[in-house]
Amino acid sequence: MILTGAALGAVLGYVLQRGRFCVTGFLRDIWLTRSMRGFTALMLVIAVHAVGAWGLHALGLVQLRDLGFPPVASILGGFVFGYGIVIAGGCATGTYYRAGEGLVGSWLALTTYALSAAFIKIGPAADYTERLRGATVGSGTIHGDLGLPVAVPLLALVAVTGWLLARELRRPALAIPTLPARRTGLAHLLAEKPWGLYPTAVIVGLIGVAAWPLSEATGRYAGLGVTTPSAHFIGWVGTGEAEYLNWGTLLALGIIAGSYLAAKLSGEFRVRVPSAEIAWRSVRGGVAMGVGAALAGGCTVGNGMVATGLFAWQGWISLAAMVLGCGVATRIYLQRKPLLPAALRPRRDRAAEPAPAPVTA
Repeated sequence: MILTGAALGAVLGYVLQRGRFCVTGFLRDIWLTRSMRGFTALMLVIAVHAVGAWGLHALGLVQLRDLGFPPVASILGGFVFGYGIVIAGGCATGTYYRAGEGLVGSWLALTTYALSAAFIKIGPAADYTERLRGATVGSGTIHGDLGLPVAVPLLALVAVTGWLLARELRRPALAIPTLPARRTGLAHLLAEKPWGLYPTAVIVGLIGVAAWPLSEATGRYAGLGVTTPSAHFIGWVGTGEAEYLNWGTLLALGIIAGSYLAAKLSGEFRVRVPSAEIAWRSVRGGVAMGVGAALAGGCTVGNGMVATGLFAWQGWISLAAMVLGCGVATRIYLQRKPLLPAALRPRRDRAAEPAPAPVTA
């Protein structure tokens, strides 16, 4: 049954690659271009997943277990992860699918992401991580702490997502340059035609729903996830213990296989070697991603898509911290601007700035 993890992962990897679906760009655009287009797609994933998962739960087909809420770990880990994805150039699944496209920088980021997550979750730092994540407050869920039926936050989520989607759809569509079609029919759709952002988001959300019964059938009571499976893969390679080779581990490996297939069919696979500077950034970014996601209890998938759909405080608080961490890294690495405004920086930093050009008539 764990082979269903590999199959679903391959489907997910294919969809992510064809839809160019990476949460890093969604969060980065909030700060770079003040665009909510990508974040709206993320909200659509969350809404589709939430409706489907809670529907399966209401029918008694899956068990949705409450997550605890460790505030310090969620905030600290989310911020570090959000910072790291900008340096690495991709979120967890974005790094996975780009690795399947042949990007060597993503290979490096993925390696250090998995190694650092294993170090924090199941390695020498595991005891410290458990202590930090063991400091929980409340029931763990928004509706549980507010004494509300889950239908209330579910309807609110659907309403907010619908409003965001309607607002974005009213904007002029982005013109995407395309080459002349070489295929027709289903082959053109699957391997050539650019996929729309919002249809891709719906498919990703549905894959998240399908993950629950398939995963629980193997005794793994969780949905989509990438960080723990990545750590488990390192554990399996290092120790050979069969417990580490589970449904989630095969899901993660399947993402690479699926994205590779999509890239080959679409002609987008090519081994690309980065400069030494970009390679070093990928390594550092991967470490930050692994440490942050392990502390927060999830990445942009486990927390940003799944835990949010369960209305767990951990999901929404860590997602907010990811947005903030992404914003700080965007300002430093992409916008090349000082983190603090001039009035708050030390005098020596302000003195080093060039004087403004004189105004001439």
